[in-house]
Amino acid sequence: MIWVGMFMAGIALSLQGWAINHGLHWQTIVFNVLCLSQLGHVMAIRSENQSLFSIGICSNKPLIGAVVLALLLQFAITYIPFLQPIFNTEALTLNEFLLVGAASSLVFFAVEIEKIISRKIGKK
Repeated sequence: MIWVGMFMAGIALSLQGWAINHGLHWQTIVFNVLCLSQLGHVMAIRSENQSLFSIGICSNKPLIGAVVLALLLQFAITYIPFLQPIFNTEALTLNEFLLVGAASSLVFFAVEIEKIISRKIGKK
């Protein structure tokens, strides 16, 4: 699944270029996209061929706990003022964060679509 890493890089670099051209917080945007897309990826790869929704989102409680903790830490790094200079981040606006969330979720959906396609090919 080398394509997943390349897809994440493509998303991150595309958003970086777009954010730089629009004068946005590009470093924080890229940092958040990389982190959140990794969390989406870990949720999607819980099963090699079954959808996350068919196996149950909460069927692996330790993983859900780890993902929630990682999300909280990501929000802290992005929004708590005394952490911002340490991690060289800036608070994102709501629109920036929605953009980050949408872009990051592409990885999750791409992996889920790949599983659907491989199941259909496997049945033929």
